[in-house]
Amino acid sequence: MFERVNDTAQGRALLDALPESLPAERIVSLNQSGTDLHSHREYEWNGLRFDAPPGVFLPGHTSRMIYDRLLDGRIEVRDRSYVAMGVGLGVEAVAAGLVGAREIHAVDVHSDSVAAAARHFERHVGAAARSALVPVVADVFEGFPEGARGDVITFNPPAVRQPISDDPDVVRNVCEGTPLLGRFFAQLAEREILAPGGEVFVVASTTADLRGIVGHALEHGFVPEIRDLHDWQDGVVTHLFRFVREATS
Repeated sequence: MFERVNDTAQGRALLDALPESLPAERIVSLNQSGTDLHSHREYEWNGLRFDAPPGVFLPGHTSRMIYDRLLDGRIEVRDRSYVAMGVGLGVEAVAAGLVGAREIHAVDVHSDSVAAAARHFERHVGAAARSALVPVVADVFEGFPEGARGDVITFNPPAVRQPISDDPDVVRNVCEGTPLLGRFFAQLAEREILAPGGEVFVVASTTADLRGIVGHALEHGFVPEIRDLHDWQDGVVTHLFRFVREATS
């Protein structure tokens, strides 16, 4: 019981120390992009080319906080079951395949994104890969395969807290906000998708409600730590959180 109380106390202390969100007008100005989401675009990472069809999210610098770490082992997925939530173009799935994840669930609410991820996995990892790719179209975990588990789950969510557009594709890719994370942690707990000893990595910045996100995690029994920080020198500080299930004894 002491260990559980200690975990909770540490999580609450981290929650209280998190910074406030940036002012609304600053959040809006920082998220005005010249990229046309409704056109074909290209993306390159680690010498690999990815084609982005209309509506598919083009990764930004924050996404690299996940897939660079998958590739170099700071987020360890070798021989583990991995869930790439909000997979978009599929860069995370490719990185996990290149290092030998046992199984990769490529999950997105957007069917064209899941299809793009599968194409890129085939292109860059290939049929001879050690990894089994499981494409999943799901609203968070609604539609996730029954009984499937993940040793590692990553998510760079569209957590910007301020609406920046009425375009549903922009909302889906950028500014669903904190309620999405509430559903994420609730379903993760209720469906017991995280395997024993598993880890959840979430990227969020001061354009999001960091305290709201971590509060949802704590509410559903996930203990946070800050694994990394990046200050973009424009008022935005991006946090890479790691969550594990709260100890039960």
